[in-house]
Amino acid sequence: MSRIGKQEILIPTGIKVMHSDGIFTVVGPKGTLSKSFRDDISVTISDKAINLNIKRNDKFSKSLWGTYASHIKNMIAGVQVPYQKKLILEGVGFKSEVKGNVFHFALGFSHPVIVPIPEGITATAEKNVIMISGIDKELVGSFTAAIRALKKPEPYKGKGMRYEGEVIRRKQGKKTV
Repeated sequence: MSRIGKQEILIPTGIKVMHSDGIFTVVGPKGTLSKSFRDDISVTISDKAINLNIKRNDKFSKSLWGTYASHIKNMIAGVQVPYQKKLILEGVGFKSEVKGNVFHFALGFSHPVIVPIPEGITATAEKNVIMISGIDKELVGSFTAAIRALKKPEPYKGKGMRYEGEVIRRKQGKKTV
C-alpha cells in the first residue's frame, strides 16, 4: 500500500483543481498545469482536499498510486511558487548568455553551443550562475539536467557545470617522480 497515495492532498485557497477525461488540471496565480493520468487511479476532488484510490489491486496500479499523488502535489506547489534550479559554470573561458529564447554557451569546444529554451521556462545567466525557473517541476529538472550534461564537472580541476550545492569529488593528479 502506498503511504503517499493514502494521504489526503489539501487544496490551498486560490487554487482551482479539475479532473475530466483523464486530464488533471491545476490553475493558480502563477499559471496553469495539465497532465494526463491513466484511469487505473480514481481521483476524488472535494472542496478542500483530493483523495486518490486504486481501482484494481495489481502491482502496476499500486505503483501509479503514489506517483500520481506526488505529481498532483508538485503541480499544486508549482502554480503557487515556481521551482528554481541554479547551475554554476566554472572554468577559464567558459561563458553563458541568454539571447531571446536561446542559450549561447562557450564551453571550450571549437564551436558555440546553442540550446533553445523550452516554453514555460524562464532562464537567466549572470556571470557564471545560470538560473532556471518554471512552474513545472519535471520540465525544470529535465532541462537543467540536459544543460548540465553539455559539460559535466570533471574531477581533476572541477571545471564544468555543476548544481548549486553539489560537491565534486576531486581526484589527485599525476605524481611527479
